[in-house]
Amino acid sequence: MSTSPARLGLAYLCLAAAMAIVGAYVGFSKALVIVFPVFLLAGMRFAIAAVAMAPWLRRPANEPALDARGRRLVFLESFFGNFLFSICMLFGIRQSTALAAGVIMAALPAVVALLSWWLLRERVGVRVAAGIACAIAGIALVAFARDAEGELASGSLFGIALLVGAVTCEALYVVIGKKLSASMGPKRISALINLWGLVLVAPFALWQLQGFSPSFIPESSWWLLLAYSIAASVVTVWLWMTGLKHVPASSAGIFTVFLPVTAAAVGALFYGEEFTTAQAAAFALALVGVVLAAWPARRSTSIAAVLPSA
Repeated sequence: MSTSPARLGLAYLCLAAAMAIVGAYVGFSKALVIVFPVFLLAGMRFAIAAVAMAPWLRRPANEPALDARGRRLVFLESFFGNFLFSICMLFGIRQSTALAAGVIMAALPAVVALLSWWLLRERVGVRVAAGIACAIAGIALVAFARDAEGELASGSLFGIALLVGAVTCEALYVVIGKKLSASMGPKRISALINLWGLVLVAPFALWQLQGFSPSFIPESSWWLLLAYSIAASVVTVWLWMTGLKHVPASSAGIFTVFLPVTAAAVGALFYGEEFTTAQAAAFALALVGVVLAAWPARRSTSIAAVLPSA
């Protein structure tokens, strides 16, 4: 069944907004990991969101009950997209900068498209492939940009490795989410995977709770934690799942370029991190990739046709 232009435009807006908010909280989480232990921070995030999304756990009357495959997908969606992504991202950004996180996260569209082609057998059109090429070109520009001292803005190798792990987890979250959104509503998906995230991180959070003194945490950090929790676990997941109902995962993956753009903007505007001309050009290329992917197109040649056969 075809999707109307108005509904498709709304789906694009949902996807863009979701990833822009993710980019913002990736950037602002730099301030949170300074004052909160990482596992405890993740645990509090999931706990706050679990309370906010409790009404979403109820299964709608028109939604089929989860079978064994559905339950497995929900667990994997949470394990990669909530638990592992949060841990890799929080530890990684503590070892790096918001700007470097934005650079690494820019790999998301290419990874998502590759996984969509491999796991979902989605045919990626030439227009989407061109968008992916723009994103990759942007990554190359940013990767070789140097700061005022002539150093690569890459952070520690350990931080880079963790952020690359976060990218892979987020790409799996996108692809698995496409499968889930075919049979479940976005609100219930959001609530279930958040609950699993809380279960997975709880033992580590309780371990770090020992010896933690909340009296030393400034009030502004608690408010930022609340905003981070609602944005990360409620708003972005709902927006993303809503958009995925009408957009192929390979095309939706291009919208993840909003994540590095926003994360880098937070680093530059709020943390005073250097924003070079090369980085500005890279993010411009990323946005061109979004336009190429979202622009209405007639039937296009699949990327599979231009890939070498195995």
